[in-house]
Amino acid sequence: MLIKKNKFNQYIFLLIISSMIIFNGGNNNLYIQFNFIMISIFFLSLIREKNHLAHLRDIFNKNKLSIILFILFIIFLIFQIIPLPIKWLGFLSLEKFNLLDKLEFNANYDSISWNPVNSYFILLNYLSLFLYLIIFKSLFYKKKDIFKFYYFLVFIGAVASSVAIYFFLIGNPDFLMVKNSFYKSSATGFFINRTVFSCFLVLCFFCGIEYLKNIDNYQKDNVNNFFNKIYIRIFILLITIGIITSFSRLGNFLFISLIALHILQALYLNNKKNRFFLITLILIVLIDVLILGFYFGSEKLLQRFYFLEKEIAEYLPAQNELGLAGGDLKEFAFGLSRGELTKFAFVEFKKFMLFGYGGGGFETLLKINFPNLSIKFATHAHSDLIEFMGEFGIIGSILIFSSLLVACASKKFFLFKNFLLCYLLIFILLFDFSFHIPINQLLFILLIAADSKQSNIPEYRLKK
Repeated sequence: MLIKKNKFNQYIFLLIISSMIIFNGGNNNLYIQFNFIMISIFFLSLIREKNHLAHLRDIFNKNKLSIILFILFIIFLIFQIIPLPIKWLGFLSLEKFNLLDKLEFNANYDSISWNPVNSYFILLNYLSLFLYLIIFKSLFYKKKDIFKFYYFLVFIGAVASSVAIYFFLIGNPDFLMVKNSFYKSSATGFFINRTVFSCFLVLCFFCGIEYLKNIDNYQKDNVNNFFNKIYIRIFILLITIGIITSFSRLGNFLFISLIALHILQALYLNNKKNRFFLITLILIVLIDVLILGFYFGSEKLLQRFYFLEKEIAEYLPAQNELGLAGGDLKEFAFGLSRGELTKFAFVEFKKFMLFGYGGGGFETLLKINFPNLSIKFATHAHSDLIEFMGEFGIIGSILIFSSLLVACASKKFFLFKNFLLCYLLIFILLFDFSFHIPINQLLFILLIAADSKQSNIPEYRLKK
């Protein structure tokens, strides 16, 4: 009876994640609030069961320091939002204090955050991520559960990719709440941004590779296992096509480099059991580079894989950087490049170095400094790392980084799987804003927490 109930709870958990994927990766203030309500209700229903409550207590006891640091981070986010006396801002946020003074701001109170409303929803999002994590650790505690989670992500990635490919082939029309008009020449599916979509698919592709690579080590080679591996290969093929048709330089670079790293590891280990796995990877490369690349045009294929050269070039000093270095920022009201957005974000980080400008405040600062922006413009810097540092400042960044570092400080963390996840994370943080999207944040945290080598059922699970 307990097993059936746990499976039911797992399906509810996966259903909630599916809804986030369908609604633009959860990147909407209204959905963030709705998602927080859903996961909170689900959490409260779980703690009513003795076994789950016992497991949650065990999780809290084993991660006290990390949880304390995270609670301090949440308190810091609340501190950024609450109204403070204007005179306090002279110390806490001198740049904002001076600007409010120039604007002859008459109110007696204001917050550190430039956009308290957005900051509030980002606070809810981080609380949701925390609940997702501890619920995941409580529900997916067996080896087979981890592979079930991998299978789900590969399947949902294939579904999202299939929808994106279909929309792409018929001209990317707007469909209900899905707005595809911005990217007519690339696949985005349920997502608004193609790079966010491709990074999501790369994480799903990662799960498929982990499934094929490790399933034979933990499960006997039976009929179900045989067909599941065939299904996974089909799902991976659909995901591959979705990544290619997104035409995202970052997504395709991460995709091909992920395959290369796996092939190098397989060749280095020279394990006979991984021979079919290695063949699968090579076939993916051949399909991507030769067949699908030729179909969608060799020029587009090559353009996707010189990602670093183009991206790094935008960050090098140029003549137009004078405006960002101290000139008139309003000269660059139109057509900001990725490099210029990142440089602007770095300038703002230095202005709000200690306490930050609040979650979601980047767009407000962009509008203040570039009042003549066109209708369509990026609301995030194309460097998550710099924008996160600007939003949270040094204090908030240290708290959240320390919380993650303490949680990962174990021998089990230093696995090839986690090395690859950190590899993906570094490139996304440096060159894109995809890690500001809730679904990508959630999948990364859950995949880091997922360990197919973990122990089986804890002792209290055996109690009736």
